[in-house]
Amino acid sequence: MNNFALPFSFTLPTKIVYGPKCIASLIDELKLNDGERPIIITDKGVSNAGILDEITALLKQNNINYIVYDGVEPNPKDVNVEDGAKAAREFGADSIIAIGGGSPIDCAKSVGVLIAHNGDKIKEYEGKTAATKPLPLLITIPTTSGTGSELTFSSVITDTENNYKMTVKSQYTAAKIAICDPELTLSLPAHITASTGMDALTHAIEAYTATCAEPISDALALYATELIYNNLVTAVNDGSNLEARSAMLLGSMLAGIAFSHSDVASVHCIAESLGGVYDLPHGVCNAIFLPHVMEYNMEYSVERYARLAKAMGLNFNSESEGAKKAVEAVKKLAVDVNLPLFSSLNVNTDDFEKIAEMSVKNISTESNPRPMTKEDYLTVIKNAYGHK
Repeated sequence: MNNFALPFSFTLPTKIVYGPKCIASLIDELKLNDGERPIIITDKGVSNAGILDEITALLKQNNINYIVYDGVEPNPKDVNVEDGAKAAREFGADSIIAIGGGSPIDCAKSVGVLIAHNGDKIKEYEGKTAATKPLPLLITIPTTSGTGSELTFSSVITDTENNYKMTVKSQYTAAKIAICDPELTLSLPAHITASTGMDALTHAIEAYTATCAEPISDALALYATELIYNNLVTAVNDGSNLEARSAMLLGSMLAGIAFSHSDVASVHCIAESLGGVYDLPHGVCNAIFLPHVMEYNMEYSVERYARLAKAMGLNFNSESEGAKKAVEAVKKLAVDVNLPLFSSLNVNTDDFEKIAEMSVKNISTESNPRPMTKEDYLTVIKNAYGHK
């Protein structure tokens, strides 16, 4: 599937600051962009890891007034967004600093949407067309190598009334600056390193094989695959290895840009449905379903899966062999980093129909290389559940 002759556009509105110790640039970026009263949006994990203290110390040293909202839950909820926006308004915040993994960053984007539109309910801004105004200054600081949310246009928020994950997406929801310091990921526990790393790999692989992929997203996705596949095990087993941590953060960033300009596909459709119903970690859900969706898709994307195998450094004699090796390599990687089996997550098999129904309605279903029906999703879910 070559796409050299197809038209495309590419926009990256976010300035990237990358490298060990680059967190020190936060003050300069605030001053350059007239950020005088930021709200910090984060979660308890970042607070407990000491990362928040490092950043608030910088603000205090420079006499910058700020408040902290650290009530973001995993799989951020609409109520978290609305509480964060209320806190920002009461403080008179003129800027937002998001610190953490995808949950705080996604929450911060949606807080910005509510502030920009003077809105109260984030549900009103679901979809790709409802957010139409520029956000206040948003600076993202990732502490995991997973979602790539620091560089994407999307904010995924759980609708607590309907128990599903909705997407708020617009060119306006991207951060203005992303400060990506791999040293901030050194304290990440092994199991979170594993799940977020597999999340990033899912972004890269789905971006590359999506029906709407384009040449720049292809290039980013392939290099992201190389970096993540070759460094995840080391990052999990030796969290203090700065070289592996740096490669993982860079791979996650590139994968985030790739899928933001291409799309994700059926792995995410299932993971978001499952996460919406059971509030399970998004990276774990992606890791479980990635090899099973790849296997189901394989005959529809042989050439692309073979190219991914090449990026992973695998040797093969034909494209069909390469595609199979790519699937097997991803299966083995999930085992090597000790990710759980689907059958261990206490998911009620009676809910499989509901999850399949939610998955097929996801807007990214149309981007999957193999056309997917509810029955197709049900087959993949059952295959994953029976996998030992």
